[in-house]
Amino acid sequence: MKKIRRPAVAGLFYPADPDELRSKVRQFLHDATPGRIKTPKALVAPHAGYIYSGPIAGNAYAQLSEIKETVKRVILFAPSHRMAFRGLAYSAADYFETPLGNVAVDTEALAAIDDLPQVKQLEQPFENEHALEVHIPFLQESLDDFRIVPLLVSDATPEHVEEVLERLWGGDETLIVISSDLSHYLDYDSAKKMDSETTRAIEELDPDSLGYNNACGRTLVSGLLLAARHNHLKVTTLDLRNSGDTAGPRNQVVGYGAYAFS
Repeated sequence: MKKIRRPAVAGLFYPADPDELRSKVRQFLHDATPGRIKTPKALVAPHAGYIYSGPIAGNAYAQLSEIKETVKRVILFAPSHRMAFRGLAYSAADYFETPLGNVAVDTEALAAIDDLPQVKQLEQPFENEHALEVHIPFLQESLDDFRIVPLLVSDATPEHVEEVLERLWGGDETLIVISSDLSHYLDYDSAKKMDSETTRAIEELDPDSLGYNNACGRTLVSGLLLAARHNHLKVTTLDLRNSGDTAGPRNQVVGYGAYAFS
């Protein structure tokens, strides 16, 4: 029997109806600016409800249009919001389901990192976790035939993340996606200032300048920056906004950025 992880936040963070969801994601991609980065190796994109961060995520995934047939594996990292644990966790699921269908897990890739001490199989962190799930419909609409390597990260270091990335780096067939929002619950102007500082650190591949409050996926972003330096990648900022720009009041906002590494 194949193990399928059912969607936890369909109808909450994004539409549960397949037609509505497909239309929504396609609209985000249509409204984005494609082709700015021809062959991205990695993306950083936000994970809030689509009404808030969907337009920003659209600007990240729109860059995949020219490699949609090339990418066969997506390494998908997200911070764990619901449970604290040591290291990086993967699920025993064979498929992750969304209203758009099932996406297969690359179990061979998981087997290739299972010997690392920071990597462990845990199911509980995946229960009701949104930060991975919200990216999968974007991938389903942006790529053709692909598998995912979904990993949640809690109490880990950037070096732990980098080690996994280097192990799974691959070639043009492998895309890396880091799920992260930026600042949380600042007023609009303060959020813009902090998110600009975060963006400068990302563009300069400077993980030491990313503090705890800069991004909820700070450890993941920092791990990617370490790997990007080692592999001589450069960063392009694709979008930088917050919930005060998309939907919501401006007294307490959440920041969202989209970045491509090539």
